[in-house]
Amino acid sequence: MIDKTTSSSSRRDFIRSTAGAAAGLIAAPALSSASILPSNRAYNLALGVYAAYDKANFLKEAGCTYIEESVSGFLLPATDAQYSKNLEQLHQQHFPIKSYVILLPGTLKTLGPDANHEAILERTELVLKRAKECNSQYVVFGSGASRIIPEGFDRNKAKAQHIELTRRMAPLAEKYGVTIAVEPLNRGETNFINSLAEGVEIVEAVKSPGIKLLCDIYHMLKEDEPATEIVKYGKHIVHCHIAEKENRTPPGVKGDDFRAYLSALKQIRYKGGLSIECFVYNDFEKEAKKGIEVLKQQLADV
Repeated sequence: MIDKTTSSSSRRDFIRSTAGAAAGLIAAPALSSASILPSNRAYNLALGVYAAYDKANFLKEAGCTYIEESVSGFLLPATDAQYSKNLEQLHQQHFPIKSYVILLPGTLKTLGPDANHEAILERTELVLKRAKECNSQYVVFGSGASRIIPEGFDRNKAKAQHIELTRRMAPLAEKYGVTIAVEPLNRGETNFINSLAEGVEIVEAVKSPGIKLLCDIYHMLKEDEPATEIVKYGKHIVHCHIAEKENRTPPGVKGDDFRAYLSALKQIRYKGGLSIECFVYNDFEKEAKKGIEVLKQQLADV
């Protein structure tokens, strides 16, 4: 029996639309590549799992310190009344939502001839306002289907459009005190911003404390991006995702060794959150719990 933890239909639509083409604590300032924590000091991170909020109690008992939700599943459900119920549940359970994924649906384009910046900004402001109400820290700006550069469209123009939009998002992020984390995605999901270096181009062009970088180790593995890139761009990283490379399974299913990437996070003295971000489980409770255990062990090993 397949247990789909994502309650949002938009998340499923996003995965289908991109398959072919496609919150933790604030990070401490990154240090140089020579600044390594003492080897005898245990390295711990706040661990979370992307899941619907009805999994919160289980994840708390499994050793997580937060949960990661989706924008459309929690902040922007079908009705305002449902959001009010979600907020009430959050207040009752006192288990924090640190971050939200999928800021934009694929129908809202950040670039290309159909770019719709005004609608995106209107949606983004409501998302940030509600994220603040939930005492959350981050909204992830991945949304790969929204940023696919159409065939034949000038890449430099597309990049300029995306940067301009992100610049207009920045004052909203600062206003509400919620950081927008730019997420590089693998080329199986989108053809724009596929590496930490490309994500940093956007962050550095915007130059705002409200716009930072997300490091997704799954996407790095898919792109054969070395762990040294984390050290290189560590000062921009505020949040992290992780999953196994082959089928985006939780740690412990295939047995992937993430120690090189975790060691790089330790080297930059990263102290933010690390979320297991998977979409489909054969047995959610068993695999999520095992994933947390595996991450704790691999963190201890570095």
